[in-house]
Amino acid sequence: MSLAVAGMSDEQISELTSRLSGDWSDFSPAEQIAFAFVRKQAKNPASITDADVLELEKHFGHDGAWQVIWWSSRCHYMTRVADAFQLPLEKENPFWSMPGAKKPK
Repeated sequence: MSLAVAGMSDEQISELTSRLSGDWSDFSPAEQIAFAFVRKQAKNPASITDADVLELEKHFGHDGAWQVIWWSSRCHYMTRVADAFQLPLEKENPFWSMPGAKKPK
């Protein structure tokens, strides 16, 4: 849903999510580091080390690294809450009713 809110079409979202679930070699080194961190955080958050954070900082700077950490933590949390309560995804993006929202065609 976040990708749709960002203005991506269903086709663009499908293409990007299929790329993310496969080979990351066509992404930048920084993106690959972020994806690896987020995957590690999702599978075994206790395994995150100072070295993992320093690697993010090397590619994104101090503030950018913490943005990766914060957003991925929030997304993991929200997914776990939704799964725990078995909340269904909305059929229609609820953000399209917001002022200024532009629904992709």
